[in-house]
Amino acid sequence: MKQYASDIAFTKSVKKIQTQNGSRESYAKIEKHWWPDMITPELAAFIAQRDSFYMATVNSDGQPYIQHRGGPKGFLKVIDDHTLGFADFRGNRQYISYGNLEDNNKVSLFLMDYPNRSRVKIWGTAEVIEDDQQLISQLSVSDYKGKVERAFIIKVETWDRNCPQHITPRYSVK
Repeated sequence: MKQYASDIAFTKSVKKIQTQNGSRESYAKIEKHWWPDMITPELAAFIAQRDSFYMATVNSDGQPYIQHRGGPKGFLKVIDDHTLGFADFRGNRQYISYGNLEDNNKVSLFLMDYPNRSRVKIWGTAEVIEDDQQLISQLSVSDYKGKVERAFIIKVETWDRNCPQHITPRYSVK
């Protein structure tokens, strides 16, 4: 049973290793006061500026999969204080993330701001919706040429913003 939102990342095994390596005490202090379970205005502003993110899912055999998702800035949208959504644009038609979510609805998003050396990790559960045209329309991006096939809805359980250590600044070609 979760005591803190951070228990999503800091499992019993992780806490044991943190203790063995001397970092548990410092993380125990912040887990009570950080690791929000809702989308703050700061997070919403960060999300609005992203033109891509990485999404992790796990298949029925426990094999992780990470997929890059891209679109115009702001294509990942805040629906409410606990929910994100994005229009799923037609891609290579492998449907690996979609299939994984049929077996395990847990998802992690990794959002990078390379120029400012900042990153956000989001943990949640995801649902794929194909038959709600109003929602799909709400998540669509008007001037983007990608064909929308469905919507992904993510219920945010917690998120964390990490330090910039080891993030090399990178810039988009305009």
